Amino acid sequence: MSQESRRQSRPTALLIPTARGGRARRAMYLLLALSTAALYLAGESLTPAARSLVSHFVALQIGVLLKGICYLAEEIFHLQSRHHGSFWRALSACVPLHRHLPSLLVSGSAYVALFDGDRWQLGLHLILASLGHLLTFVLGLNKPSAVEMSEMFEKSKQNVAHGLAWSYYVGYLKIVPPGVKKSMEEFSRANPNVLTCRETWKLHILIPLSCDVYDDLEKVDSNIQYLTDLAETTLSRAGTKKRVYKHSLYAIRDEDNKLWHCAVEYATPLQSLHAMSQDDCAAFSREDRVEQAKLFYRTLEEILRGSRECVGTYRLVAYEESGEAETHFLSRELLWHLRQQHCEEYTVHEGTRPCSPSTTFTSTELNLQISASDLPQPLRSDGF
Repeated sequence: MSQESRRQSRPTALLIPTARGGRARRAMYLLLALSTAALYLAGESLTPAARSLVSHFVALQIGVLLKGICYLAEEIFHLQSRHHGSFWRALSACVPLHRHLPSLLVSGSAYVALFDGDRWQLGLHLILASLGHLLTFVLGLNKPSAVEMSEMFEKSKQNVAHGLAWSYYVGYLKIVPPGVKKSMEEFSRANPNVLTCRETWKLHILIPLSCDVYDDLEKVDSNIQYLTDLAETTLSRAGTKKRVYKHSLYAIRDEDNKLWHCAVEYATPLQSLHAMSQDDCAAFSREDRVEQAKLFYRTLEEILRGSRECVGTYRLVAYEESGEAETHFLSRELLWHLRQQHCEEYTVHEGTRPCSPSTTFTSTELNLQISASDLPQPLRSDGF
């Protein structure tokens, strides 16, 4: 599938991972059924098979208990600071007793009942099982895989991306983009031939999965031209009186030399992810950065989808830069989203004339056409 055809279907479908489902657990059930069927077909006697199964299960429970004891040896030195001085809380944090203690008691009792040797052999078997698990811990063979770690972080919502997305939403997107929409409405009244499609009256947020954030969009792509600043939004935030938020309006030139206009900016938390991958203290690899950038997009999309304040005020533009040097990659990504929004408005207002991009204004011409008066003035049609 070509890059262009992927972009036409859905730009983020192949870039952003969806939440993991329950396929791993279903695979466990399938393997359990296959193992049981194989044991039945092998014609093994029931009693020896049950004894061996219970033996392995007891060994696993012993391993969990030993691992918890090892961690408890460290946690008892942090009772006050980490566990409010409670030994029971520290023990429960190291060993999930509510799950493993009943299993250990039941399986241990069944093992003793099924065991047909003397007590010395029983004790020797338990000692050998303990040694095996301790060797596994020492050699680090019991560490969870990268997939397990990723799934745990995603389900517990404790990854870096989750915190950054919520901070970005609560501290910025929840309060600023609604003001941007109002500013674009005011700008459109003064310049009715520029922002012709209401669906694009929103803040377009760039989310490069590489986390490369640039200060000057015009240097990234020459088809993106700075036009003007929208009306400032002034709010008192976190002890700062009259904090000013400002946003820039850009003109995007397409392959037919037509201009499309929108407010664009990068998602600033991506700078933190990029800085973490450059700092040895963070121990954050490039692969970690890309994964967290994808999770940042997915988490932010989920948050904004449920936000009443941000309805119709934003457009997330996630993209993955190609390996080849493409001078107009970013403008093509923005144009794809702008055209989609134009199509959406035409679909809603079916039967009306589809809005077409402006083709006659440059940034210099637009500056000349903005009246100094507070009242909207008609634009001249002679181009001066």
